[in-house]
Amino acid sequence: RNQWLAGKYIVNARSMEWFVERGSIVRRIWGKSDTVLFIFAGAAAEFALNKAVDWLYFTGRLPSDPLGRLFSTVRYAGRIVFSPKEAAQQTIHTMRLIHEGVEKSRGAVIPDWAYRDVLFMLIYYSIAAFELLERRLTDAEKEEVYNVFYRVGTGMGLKDLPETYAAWVPVRQSHMEQDLVYSHYTGDLFVQYRKHLGAARFTVLLEAQKLVVPERVGDLLKYKKWSWLRPSVPMYKLSRVLHLDGFVKRLLLPHAYMQQIRELDMRPDQL
Repeated sequence: RNQWLAGKYIVNARSMEWFVERGSIVRRIWGKSDTVLFIFAGAAAEFALNKAVDWLYFTGRLPSDPLGRLFSTVRYAGRIVFSPKEAAQQTIHTMRLIHEGVEKSRGAVIPDWAYRDVLFMLIYYSIAAFELLERRLTDAEKEEVYNVFYRVGTGMGLKDLPETYAAWVPVRQSHMEQDLVYSHYTGDLFVQYRKHLGAARFTVLLEAQKLVVPERVGDLLKYKKWSWLRPSVPMYKLSRVLHLDGFVKRLLLPHAYMQQIRELDMRPDQL
């Protein structure tokens, strides 16, 4: 009976209409915790520099639990990538409602560019993290990544999104020039990162960020171009082959997040 149920599930899964098609490069990117953790690391740096970060301070959730808040954003993105089309669209709608609730509480509207900035982060770091740990993406694969998040953005009601990856690249650069600044929120948020991670893990986070952040972000954070983690990347790839990467993650990440991290790894039949 279990075999029959498993077979029935696979047939239903294959015939289902997904938000992101099975076999997509986007599923490969978001189906490995390693890649998602580098997406998380890069977003943690850029979040802190965004001029609209005060919105995340308004609820108090970001400074009190910065890792949890960022993991929440990452989990929402992952849920969309691996959900059937209808469920993904419902998740996108829920995300919009949550933000509208914050807007109502504050009596102001989150600027549209702030939503776009978060969306642009997910696009950029999806590509940067995969290319760091795996291989260079083709132009068609980058277009595929962009298309998925373009549909997320339009589902949230965002306006003026570029229609293609090529058109998005200069817009992304323009957004970084206009919307990023080192503020007192930036400094405080990094203090909170250190507090919640501990000194050793915080140092690793900074080095990981250097490997994926764009030049504009690195300049604002006064990061050196070179990271002592870079020579370790090939060794980490080897640890995955030898199935030792779980041990490495336990050393580098807080125990409280290990279950969430394990849940980011998808089985081959889910990709």
